[in-house]
Amino acid sequence: MTPADTFDNVKGQFPIGFFIWNTAKKETFNYIKGDVYDDSGKYLGVKNIYSYDDFKKGKINDWLRNYYDKKGTVIGIMHNNKTDFQHNIQVVITSNDNKDHTTPITAKNLKEMSIYFAVRKVIPATWLNDRDQFLYPNKKWEKDKEFQNDCLTYTLFSNNIQSQYGTNHWIPFKEQEVNAIQLFKSNFMTDFIKGKIQPDDYKPDIFTVLKEPRAKYVSPLKFSPEATAVFDAGRELWKYYFTFKAITANPSLYDIREFFQGRNDKGRMNTKSTDEKYTKLIGELRDKLNILANKIVPKVYEYGFLKE
Repeated sequence: MTPADTFDNVKGQFPIGFFIWNTAKKETFNYIKGDVYDDSGKYLGVKNIYSYDDFKKGKINDWLRNYYDKKGTVIGIMHNNKTDFQHNIQVVITSNDNKDHTTPITAKNLKEMSIYFAVRKVIPATWLNDRDQFLYPNKKWEKDKEFQNDCLTYTLFSNNIQSQYGTNHWIPFKEQEVNAIQLFKSNFMTDFIKGKIQPDDYKPDIFTVLKEPRAKYVSPLKFSPEATAVFDAGRELWKYYFTFKAITANPSLYDIREFFQGRNDKGRMNTKSTDEKYTKLIGELRDKLNILANKIVPKVYEYGFLKE
């Protein structure tokens, strides 16, 4: 297998492989191993190539359908398309529904939506994994609360929510934590983290209470040291933002980035800022996010979202 763009008139970043098949042999193709070479001919190792036909439950989007919620209060929109790495760029969380392949995010499915988003994003897309498929996971993730909360943390500080498209429900801090200029329009996320937010259809009865005194939507979330470090870095960024006057009262991370980085003549957000303190703070946040992402990666394979 080699990068596609080593061939004339091919610009895509995906693998091309050459294999010899013995067509006299009839056998089910589950996977093969392919030798990998870079564009200079250097040997990089071996990669498993799967047919995915034996994954009966299907892909990650089939798993996500179990958690669709069309009745709950919408706090965001997940844009999700096809299930391979080449389409990961299309996986975003926004405030507005302006594209196809969108799924509402509510209190009922926020946990699963965050897992979906995180496992699609924590591993960088490369030419070699470009066609690798994200799959329907096993059930081990359901008991791993730390993994779930790590994914929520990653998602909170990686989305594209914008306050201009409606109430921002994704502020991960209380007003007093960040010296906000006024009360936020929504404390949904901090209430969710504290266990105060319950799905619209969550109605525990006496039997549930006796069996599970603190039900899953009532207990405050507990975060790992890596996730806590992300919150700490984010808190400093929000606090610095509120030292300025010309600001949005209910800022998302996207709003903060736009404020400090600005936009170019074509309307695109600049990649850098002239504000040195902001550059330092956003850099620290991204460093902590990368550490958290690396913590999540092994679980992506362990729980079957990807095959190695």
